[in-house]
Amino acid sequence: MQRIVGGQILKPARRWRSALAAAREVFFPETVVTTLPSGFRIATEDTKIPTATIGVWIDAGSRYENPKNNGTAHFLEHMAFKGTSRRSRNALELEVEDIGAHLNAYTSREQTVYYAKCFSTDLEQSVDILSDILLNSNLNSRDIEAERSVILREMQEVEQNFQEVVFDHLHTGAFEGNPLSMTILGPVENINSIQRKDLVDYIQTHYRSGRMVLSAAGGVRHDEIVRLAEKYFGGLKHGDASANFQPATFKPCEIHIPVEGMDSIYGAMVVEGVSWTHEDNLALMVANTLIGEWDRSRGFGVNAPSRLAIRLGRSAGVQSFQAFNTCYKVRVILINHYGFDFCFFFLVFYTPSAIFSLLPLFLQR
Repeated sequence: MQRIVGGQILKPARRWRSALAAAREVFFPETVVTTLPSGFRIATEDTKIPTATIGVWIDAGSRYENPKNNGTAHFLEHMAFKGTSRRSRNALELEVEDIGAHLNAYTSREQTVYYAKCFSTDLEQSVDILSDILLNSNLNSRDIEAERSVILREMQEVEQNFQEVVFDHLHTGAFEGNPLSMTILGPVENINSIQRKDLVDYIQTHYRSGRMVLSAAGGVRHDEIVRLAEKYFGGLKHGDASANFQPATFKPCEIHIPVEGMDSIYGAMVVEGVSWTHEDNLALMVANTLIGEWDRSRGFGVNAPSRLAIRLGRSAGVQSFQAFNTCYKVRVILINHYGFDFCFFFLVFYTPSAIFSLLPLFLQR
């Protein structure tokens, strides 16, 4: 509200403007979940918009692998868009382009995900495509050999990304002796030896109804997504309600990886916390945001993201820092005993002369 006094327009006091802004109504759509008799789950949130994102989340990642087949989940994800028994690779690409959709996939330590972004009117076609690439991929030998080279090049790129290298070594040390310690891509010898039979066996073992969730958000109707799940994923083999994995034990460690010719250091600290299912995880996510990130190339001063950033900016040699909150699933080992798999990373780039002044700043924070 504005008032006119003596010909001047007076604006509301700043504190009242802030209060009005804070009082805005926020729309949180309800999450609706349905479980089919096969164990296949459907989760939706309807935001009443003309577009949607829909995908299949599968409990299949490097955590469910062993040293012999480590890297298979990632290799299989690479094979997803090479054609199916119903669609050639070219036909698949043209169909996705014709409806203006975006099709993608990724693999993590605990999940493999295939998803599409599309108009709400094209949801059925998108689900049809997703089910086709999951259940009917050709996996022919020529494509496997071609993709093998792509994955090996990807591994070379990862090895040049020191952030990725630090994260992999953190997992190797913190979860020593557990599948969580293995990389997502797998070792070179596995990438070179994976064949069609290995991929087919992996699908039959892990792509089970009880280990899948069809999730959709945007302009979606829950009953319609349930109908599509029954139509396109109804033929899936029944599976366990949850994937079986070895509970992890967090092990404190210290790892040094010398790289000849480098005069700088990438370092990280990791502390044990809780799993993503624990109620305290929300507080840790807030803490992660408050700590935030900072890079010297962006400058600092009154606009620095935090007091920590200001103090680090004044420390000689510190180049950047970033906080990470990486959580994993929890599994009951014994009654009232839980295996909490959680990593809280601080990634820092600094010169060796700064290492002794850096650690106290984080501990004080």
